[in-house]
Amino acid sequence: MTGEDARRVSDLSLGVFDSAPVGVAVFSGSGHRLVYMNDSCRCIVGARPHGVPAREMFRDVTHVTLLDRVRSTGEDISLDEVPLDYRVSPVIGQKRYASVSMSRIPLDGGEHGVMVIVAEADRQAESGWWGSSVADERHRFLQLYLSLVQLEKQALWVTDAKGEVFEPCPGWERLTGQAWEEYRGAGWQDAMHPDDRQAVISHWLDTVDRRGLWEYVYRVRRPDGAYRHVHTRAVPVIEDGEVVEWVGALTDIEQEWQEERRRKLLERAATATAHLGNLDDVLRTLVDVIVPALADGCAIFLLPQFENGSISPPFVSERLISFARMGSPPSTGSQLIGEECDFVEVIRTRQPILRIFPKGQPPPGSVPPGGEQWAIAEQANSLALVPVIVDGTVAAVVHAVVVGDRERLTAADVELLGRMLDHAHTHLNNAVRFQQTQRVALALQTYLLPDPPQVPGLEIVGRYRASTSASEIGGDWYDMFVTPDGSTILSVGDVAGHHLSAAVTMSQLRNMLRGLAMDRREPPGDILRRLNVATELLNGEHTATCVLGRLEGGAGSRVLCYSVAGHPPPLLITYEGEARFLTGAVDPMLGVAYDRPRTSSVEPLPPRSMLLFYTDGLVKVPGEHLDVGLERLRRAATCLAREPLEALCDKLLQMPMAGQDDIALLAARAARQD
Repeated sequence: MTGEDARRVSDLSLGVFDSAPVGVAVFSGSGHRLVYMNDSCRCIVGARPHGVPAREMFRDVTHVTLLDRVRSTGEDISLDEVPLDYRVSPVIGQKRYASVSMSRIPLDGGEHGVMVIVAEADRQAESGWWGSSVADERHRFLQLYLSLVQLEKQALWVTDAKGEVFEPCPGWERLTGQAWEEYRGAGWQDAMHPDDRQAVISHWLDTVDRRGLWEYVYRVRRPDGAYRHVHTRAVPVIEDGEVVEWVGALTDIEQEWQEERRRKLLERAATATAHLGNLDDVLRTLVDVIVPALADGCAIFLLPQFENGSISPPFVSERLISFARMGSPPSTGSQLIGEECDFVEVIRTRQPILRIFPKGQPPPGSVPPGGEQWAIAEQANSLALVPVIVDGTVAAVVHAVVVGDRERLTAADVELLGRMLDHAHTHLNNAVRFQQTQRVALALQTYLLPDPPQVPGLEIVGRYRASTSASEIGGDWYDMFVTPDGSTILSVGDVAGHHLSAAVTMSQLRNMLRGLAMDRREPPGDILRRLNVATELLNGEHTATCVLGRLEGGAGSRVLCYSVAGHPPPLLITYEGEARFLTGAVDPMLGVAYDRPRTSSVEPLPPRSMLLFYTDGLVKVPGEHLDVGLERLRRAATCLAREPLEALCDKLLQMPMAGQDDIALLAARAARQD
């Protein structure tokens, strides 16, 4: 690559090093891709194409690690007697060594790069230009480079007394690409960012009227269409008490502005999340920082754990949060990733993806499911997908979008986004561990739920639905089986809490209750008393509620013998639509008053009537009295009295308040009497 190519790549005068007698190479970005190499460097390490990553140039991987260190910290590093391979005219048996120096330098777009200076040991002694000290020459090179950068950043300009440009300004032309005829007079204002223009003009004209010092920071458009921040200062030239002209200096401060912005955003992210305790609060706070400082919209997806690193659609991700500065953001909740797309590629490669495109025309597969129409309607112009890696796996993916006429996202923005998300690492780690725990608990819970027994003249349906809002699995269960004497046992229960230990305790209680009720024909209250005593010995930390019922008799003459331990009462619904709660045998919950006697009650079941056992997730609403939820259930069941039993259960689970907690539901209907 020639020096002129380098100037176009980096927009800086790297070509000054083309004829240097030592090797000079410049790498940019976190991947350390080559953007400049002079002829001496080609002779030493071999010609390499623009864009090749440093890891493909250096034999020793530790050198790439050193590049990371220099770029992130600004530390200068020098290495002596680094072994080299001949790339040109190899000499058999001859070994070559070099001194290598690495320094951080500013690059276009607010990024940092690394300049690598390589000098062969024999050339150091022969070359007076190189001098005796690698460190001294590195400093000389760096100062030369920084001086050139500063020179290209500055522009001097002159206006008349009214503030209109009347002399050509080569620095302005180099910065903006405007020709003299375009920026003369007030034409320079056309190169300003539209969002800054009115404020800058107003401030400039006010300063001209006041005849004071003008100082301002604003954005100007580069020839490639990108905007950069500039700092300008101007003073009036006064002769005989009158302003005859204004003289000003303008400096490109994009790098300084980006560094300050980066520092402030990282500081905000750290401060905002410092004392938050749960994942939702942390992510919501981070999104509040990201939008609108970095993007106009942002969504964060929590991913499943992929077995053996195998990542292939379809799979389901959970959109934990979604927020947009304008318009309606995509909804939260489960999202099916059904085909190969950028989202899958980010997970697979563990590398971010940046897409820049015409407004409202995102490339196919670039927007995660659920956000395509929003991105098109809001005229998105760029987006980034950033993986969040926890314990070596991709735990989440962040989707950031910029819309309209706002400057598009850059590689520096993507890197900054990743740094901000590092503040959620601990919480995401906890979320991943919880996800694994929840998967085990759900599998356990599902495995323990039985299929309905076949009982002549009796239809039985069971349903279980996990909470859509609780952060952990609960301890709800149902059970149904036929005893050796032909009675049908129905039970529904709920262990307090939402965690794996609650699910484990639930399974133990359910199995003990089945064992106690299987071969003893005794009242349900006595069975629950014995279960309560066993609960004390099993686990003194948990309490539970339960309703236990025994159905006896045949079609047309069935009776229910039941007992309630701190649980919502069973609901009896006749085929005619009359519904009432059974409140004849109510005792304290399990886990208290261990050896206290418990009551039982008997209720005849009319033909074609329905019996409903359920956990409080079906009726409980935070801040609402339980009686309100019970009445809501009674009215709904009355309206559905003649529905098929499976359809009735499904519709009850779709009630507006259902789903805020786990729900176990058991329904039994006596057959029609022939």
